[in-house]
Amino acid sequence: MALAPSGNAPVFQQPIAGRLAGVGPRVAEKLAARGLVTFQDLWLHLPLRYEDRTSLTPLFALQPGQTAQVEGRVEAVERGFRYRPLLRVALGDGSPVTLTLRFFHFRAAQVAQFAIGARVRAYGTARAGQQGLEMVHPSYRLLEGEEEALQEALDPIYPAVEGVGPASLRKFVLQALAQLPEAHALELLPPDWLSDLGLPSLREALLTMHTPAPGADLAGLAAGRHPAQQRLALEELLAHHLSLQRQRLVIRRHRAHRLEAGRALAARLTEQLPFKLTGAQQRVFEEIQRDLCSGEPMLRLVQGDVGSGKTVVAAMAAMLAVGSGKQAALAAPTELLAEQHYRNLRHWLAPLGVEVAWLAGKVTGKARARALEAIANGQAQVVVGTHALMQEQVRFQDLGLAIVDEQHRFGVHQRLALRDKGRGGQWMPHQLVMTATPIPRTLAMAAYADLDVSAIDELPPGRTPVQTVALSGERRPELIERIRAACAEGRQAYWVCTLIDDSDEVIAQAAQSTYEALAAALPDTRVALVHGRMKAAEKQATMQAFKDGQVGLLVATTVIEVGVDVPNASLMIIENAERLGLSQLHQLRGRVGRGAAASTCVLLYQPPLSMMAKQRLATLRETNDGFVIAEKDLSLRGPGELLGTRQTGLASFRVADLARDAGLLPQVHALAERLLREAPERADQVIARWIGSADRYANA
Repeated sequence: MALAPSGNAPVFQQPIAGRLAGVGPRVAEKLAARGLVTFQDLWLHLPLRYEDRTSLTPLFALQPGQTAQVEGRVEAVERGFRYRPLLRVALGDGSPVTLTLRFFHFRAAQVAQFAIGARVRAYGTARAGQQGLEMVHPSYRLLEGEEEALQEALDPIYPAVEGVGPASLRKFVLQALAQLPEAHALELLPPDWLSDLGLPSLREALLTMHTPAPGADLAGLAAGRHPAQQRLALEELLAHHLSLQRQRLVIRRHRAHRLEAGRALAARLTEQLPFKLTGAQQRVFEEIQRDLCSGEPMLRLVQGDVGSGKTVVAAMAAMLAVGSGKQAALAAPTELLAEQHYRNLRHWLAPLGVEVAWLAGKVTGKARARALEAIANGQAQVVVGTHALMQEQVRFQDLGLAIVDEQHRFGVHQRLALRDKGRGGQWMPHQLVMTATPIPRTLAMAAYADLDVSAIDELPPGRTPVQTVALSGERRPELIERIRAACAEGRQAYWVCTLIDDSDEVIAQAAQSTYEALAAALPDTRVALVHGRMKAAEKQATMQAFKDGQVGLLVATTVIEVGVDVPNASLMIIENAERLGLSQLHQLRGRVGRGAAASTCVLLYQPPLSMMAKQRLATLRETNDGFVIAEKDLSLRGPGELLGTRQTGLASFRVADLARDAGLLPQVHALAERLLREAPERADQVIARWIGSADRYANA
């Protein structure tokens, strides 16, 4: 049976300015700066944590590290100055134990409040002090009568709003909650689905989150596993998924050229390659080929580990376009990576008579004018470049396929700008995006619901697994001797630093000083330096010298993270490895082990290590599988850093946590299909509730 449209009450969209006591124009402006404009915004402004003031803890039962509410009479007050102002108030409750309240910031009127014998109720975390237990800057209030009732609910602590005090914010939220419609008017999801999942209604979930009862599962709330949070996370994930599906439907309404005529050219490329495609490469190309011949715009993400051969698959896809009389464009985020793509494609495609053009920031003057003309008149059949491809003056004769490599490094508008260069009327170019950072399945399900996802999950034969070891920085001299021996045997090595210049604030060896020290320690080895601040020509010349074997040791920043292919390099040292994320470490490690020689990656760290750093380094030692590493990275760092935040709204989820709530995604997908099929107007309302009218995901 189809779902009936929901009859949402207009209070959803009503602005709170002038409708809540205490919210005049100035306060409304401050709330609006935090995105709190309507009643619904306040309902979804959820507490960060809770404070339990529903009970009192006797002073004799108080333990160090315990957060509790206590009550007692002022027994002594001491105001002094030791390095800074200090106020100490001793509280007693008739037991042998005294608690000290310590304040470093206070006013004279505050001191006067603490008269000897005054009754005080304080809330804070106890810690061991010089004279017993103390609380530093607890929240407190003085009690007037002999008996004063305790609070009946936990105190919610909300994300701060500049210029609005915590107590005022709580008051505004409580007023807004009083306007919550009844469950049936508020609910957008089918009640039978909620009951099957064992989840409460939205109204019940919101009331629980804002005003949890004294017996509420605080541990569950802190861990994000309380049914109320899961109910809200389900709907928020659903809103983001529906938003992506809506974008996909919009794009799929357009038409795309069938690129069937290019099959013969793609086959010729395969035949003349100096290596054989892996099974995974063949499978992924077949998926791409089906898309390109369907008549609908392709929207496909190809992910594959470092060295899995994504560029060849992209080249074969480009041949389908070129063989069908269309142009293909490949954009990469750095000139280093783009130029390597250009060299590879020109090497593979020149024997086929295919013209490959190159466009980057450093292509200027007459060379740039010639490239722009070749792109505009169709002479350039494949165009490789950086962000320069997206510039307004770049015009294609007939762009049929837009390829974006390392897509998470591009902003949304840049990818749209490239796609739109082939757009005309109802026609849309096909889109292929690639990443060498494997995306965990849960993240792909949530972040790329508008894309079909393919994985090249097989490395070419002959690639030797890289042995990974972690060493303390004290063992640098041993590593230098190891480099000396490797270079003497004709092999090459990388030494990666995380900073260009020395920094007093961060304990990290800078690339410049490391280069100078290593050059002095290895007089018989040619040592070179490359970093992001060098001029492009100088950087490229250094990289080419390393690739040609003229340089034995390359000292570099993480500029070499992607796109550098030197099969003879078999040793990599990553300085201050504890400062980098798992995926970045794995990307760097992928620069060695590209030839037949046994390769080693040394993670050089500065002790002591944090628990997270220990977990990262242990994971790198245990596995070379980028997909396993990506799952671990997601659990350690969350989605924002893994994907980059410029092109997704994932980092700003209000309730949902992809690593924690991955188990909800199958239900989210099934529920999205049902809503789009049976009640599309409700799907729009879910999107509006959580995302609003802002287009937070581009249809790129």
